[in-house]
Amino acid sequence: MDTNHDHDHDCGCGVTHEKVDLARRRLMAGAAAGVAAGIAVAAAGTAAAGTDGAATAAARALYADPDKPGLPQVDMSIENGRTALVVTDPQIDFLSKDGVTWGVVGESVTEQGTVDNIERLFIAAKAAGMPVFISPHYYYPHDHKWRFEGTLEKTMHAIGMFDRLGPLNLENFDGSGADWMPQYKKYIEDGETIVCSPHKIYGPAQNDLNLQLRKRGIDKVILAGMSANLCTQAHLYELLELGYEVAVVRDATAGAKVPEGDGYLAAIINFRMVANAVWWTDETVERIARSAA
Repeated sequence: MDTNHDHDHDCGCGVTHEKVDLARRRLMAGAAAGVAAGIAVAAAGTAAAGTDGAATAAARALYADPDKPGLPQVDMSIENGRTALVVTDPQIDFLSKDGVTWGVVGESVTEQGTVDNIERLFIAAKAAGMPVFISPHYYYPHDHKWRFEGTLEKTMHAIGMFDRLGPLNLENFDGSGADWMPQYKKYIEDGETIVCSPHKIYGPAQNDLNLQLRKRGIDKVILAGMSANLCTQAHLYELLELGYEVAVVRDATAGAKVPEGDGYLAAIINFRMVANAVWWTDETVERIARSAA
């Protein structure tokens, strides 16, 4: 596909500057049919979540590990040269109040302290000289021509989530929903972080994350990012199937809360069952620092 043509005319690709902007405006105004109901339910909780730490304390109690686990408790060690930080979708559409999904993920992002916790992981990894990999999520005009979609694929396409005008086109990218969170740019754009090709649905099966990790001799992954029960969980499963050890940072992710259920709770249950370790950000930062000593 010609990625350099002018999307301001009717090129047949279905994506224009105006369409992306209008899609975002519709969602932010609460008028996106099928999504609005979930947003209305979650938005009230978001407003009450607060930023004073009370929401985080309440969330820790709500999602606390069982006092008496019924499954074997395992752990993962960090080894220099073999361990990397992998962050999925550290992008505006997921993590900012200006993003198109804030109405459904905002409560969880707020109560987990996800935005700050991801930044703390970036800082710790960079200080320790640990490799950092980003697995981003982008949609290009040709992705809007898919002939079948799952429920959330259909939703993401309808609201213009992660949309870019083409794989070789950065026009209007800066500050868009597909862009990095502003506070992460100095870590991601430092010339050292590996930004992988985009994944298209949830997992990394169709991008080059596995290749990039293997080429660096990495076989242990500290996993964080968005969103807990979707891309983060899908990356966990794929990496495990490929033979990696994976520790998930439980409060450096978050999930949607909709009438269908609590995505973060669903993810935490599965993290406990399949990951090699499930850590808090505080613990992860300490472990990374010790590994570099």
